[in-house]
Amino acid sequence: MAAPLTVMQQAAKSYFYVVIWMSISMAVILFNKYILAYSGFGYPIALTLWHMVFCTTVATLAVRVLGVTKRLHMPQKEYINRVIPIGALYAASLWLSNSAYLHLSVSFIQMTKALMPGLVYMCGVFFAMEKLSTTTSVNMLIIAFGVAIAAYGEINFVWLGVAEQLSALVFEAMRLMLVQVLITRQGYSMNPIQSLYYVSPACAACLALPFVAVELPAILANTALVINYPMLLLNAVTAFALNLAVFLLIGKTSALTMNIAGVIKDWMLIFASQHLFGNSVSFLNYLGYVIAFLSVGMYNYNKMKQMKQKEQSSSKDRESGKAQLLGEEGGGGGDSKDGPGGQGAPGGAGGGGVESKSGGGK
Repeated sequence: MAAPLTVMQQAAKSYFYVVIWMSISMAVILFNKYILAYSGFGYPIALTLWHMVFCTTVATLAVRVLGVTKRLHMPQKEYINRVIPIGALYAASLWLSNSAYLHLSVSFIQMTKALMPGLVYMCGVFFAMEKLSTTTSVNMLIIAFGVAIAAYGEINFVWLGVAEQLSALVFEAMRLMLVQVLITRQGYSMNPIQSLYYVSPACAACLALPFVAVELPAILANTALVINYPMLLLNAVTAFALNLAVFLLIGKTSALTMNIAGVIKDWMLIFASQHLFGNSVSFLNYLGYVIAFLSVGMYNYNKMKQMKQKEQSSSKDRESGKAQLLGEEGGGGGDSKDGPGGQGAPGGAGGGGVESKSGGGK
């Protein structure tokens, strides 16, 4: 049996997944902004639907044709009750967040995303995935305060884009927690390919109706539209990689960890968008984000301290249990040969061990 990871090893592993997710996420965001705002393809629902169709196709080939991973034994009722809501929330989040790129700068959108830790934390407390903590709550309030200052200093403020972005954040926070509930509570431990295999079709189905009703007529009527298919294919590949990274990160860490790390990623995107798209950032933008960034550092410090305390407590419990077991064996060894209770004890222990393994296997 492999030795349990130390706190530092767990942290290193978590940050490895965080770095992968941050890199791919930045590429997708900048790519989507270019396509929607600068390439002439201003159809966010169509772009999101194309991503989900591509993810569904690749995941289906991987599962059903190539046999990369197995399908889960998920009844239809479970799929409707558990997966369809996740797909619907994902569809709403992607649709609205991509629509916001038509009205807002990348820099300001990333600043609003700093609200995600607080939203995910509230959802986590509601679903009992996170414990209500005064320290963490104060951290989230400080982050929100910093974002409010940054928003106040925003030069290109468009109410429609802000409404779309804030709605997308709410839907995304709910989706992230439902994914974690599905993975950790319902017994459906999915790898990234399985997650896309089950969630992407539901998301695509939920996007199909608004696409047909809203954007398809406009696309058909736009005779001047020139579609760059190689660019859309490359964009879909990066979106597929991001979906894998998101599910992998949530499965290995938590939704809250992903969104805390997202604040750092947003800093990087703010600087990148200034150079790539010429977005202007004011002094208040920077001031607000510095406040949020410092609060994120405090959260990470408190979380690391809690993990160390938990590891120390677990080590003490194991040592105490070993000492108690040795004491019981030393005190009861002389009588175990004579009475029927001595024979029953090993049998009971063995039965308990078999039952435990069987339950774990199920």
